[in-house]
Amino acid sequence: MSRFLFTSESVTEGHPDKVCDAISDAILDNLLQQDPDSHVACEALATKGLVVVSGEVKTNGFAEVEALVKKTLAEIGYVDEAYGMDSTQVRVMSTLHQQSADIDRGVDVGEGEQGAGDQGLMFGFACNETEELMPLPIQLAHQLTARLAELRKDGSLPWLRPDGKSQVTVEYDGFNPLRIVKTVIATQHDDLSGRFENEIQEHEFISQEVIKRIIKPVLEKTGLPVAEKFIINGTGRFVKGGPDADTGLTGRKIIVDTYGGYAPHGGGAFSGKDPSKVDRSGTYMARYIAKNLVAAGLAERCEVQLSYSIGVAEPTSLAVKSFGTGQVSDERLTGIVQAVFPLKPRQIIEHLQLKQPLYRPTAAYGHFGRNGNNFTWEKTDKVAELQTYLK
Repeated sequence: MSRFLFTSESVTEGHPDKVCDAISDAILDNLLQQDPDSHVACEALATKGLVVVSGEVKTNGFAEVEALVKKTLAEIGYVDEAYGMDSTQVRVMSTLHQQSADIDRGVDVGEGEQGAGDQGLMFGFACNETEELMPLPIQLAHQLTARLAELRKDGSLPWLRPDGKSQVTVEYDGFNPLRIVKTVIATQHDDLSGRFENEIQEHEFISQEVIKRIIKPVLEKTGLPVAEKFIINGTGRFVKGGPDADTGLTGRKIIVDTYGGYAPHGGGAFSGKDPSKVDRSGTYMARYIAKNLVAAGLAERCEVQLSYSIGVAEPTSLAVKSFGTGQVSDERLTGIVQAVFPLKPRQIIEHLQLKQPLYRPTAAYGHFGRNGNNFTWEKTDKVAELQTYLK
């Protein structure tokens, strides 16, 4: 077992890419609320003073795109051009159009069956490093960015602005996390130069507050040793941010969305896609399978790979890996999964109840390791059934 360092990052809901994820999922939720059978593939681009929404839909509903974009921006905190965008003044362009009939033919194959909405491969992962059965670096990174947003919105740190990032490096011995060796926070902030004699004093104030109010309260809960190697706003200043400073796109933070690079990612993005797209529903099922296997004690860590072909209901492959931690062989684990879990697209959608407007909250702070009834793929309701295979 060797020692090594592993790093994961997260970004706040005000990061331009996450703004676009939120817009895409807000439109998806709106259409699913009107028509649960909506097929949606919605992308957004955000830049200085402009949001462009495009994609393909098949629905009996109608999305007021401009109103949804402005509402989402206001919820995130972009209510002033000084922050990077003003939700009341932004220009919105929409080019949503009808879904291709060729794609639709592949999904709705009739006779109670449903084909996959696209080809692709999906991964799910779980491990016992945290109570959420997630890798420690990405879970901590999400907690840091979520706390940045929390203290901004409740007024505890009123000089914080929406854009921000975190990064956490953990030292491991094999599968065991030993200590947190470095923490990075980049947070957008008000221009505080009028309160201090120079930028150095401004930076020192922001660093001290972030360390005291953000970093230490999160990291100390782990019980692990924490090296006080903290980097706050590495350039010294972060006033200009949001879409004014960096163009955002839907689906450009897929590693942040899953396991922070700790486990493989199939390549497909999630936001703006209805569950007929196995990029989303298949990945959620793979996480659900992996988490239940670990929670049931069949393995200490587990990776599940699924793959699909467009228009075909049966997965083209299934593989389960336990990295030598399984109570039975990986071949046996794969057979158990086939016996216990639904793997066809329609079955997945019905079992995880995915035809609901539940996607907007997934657009920031990760799709996995989350609490709440809407995160159906995080339930461990197969544990009792799986444990029968240990007897």
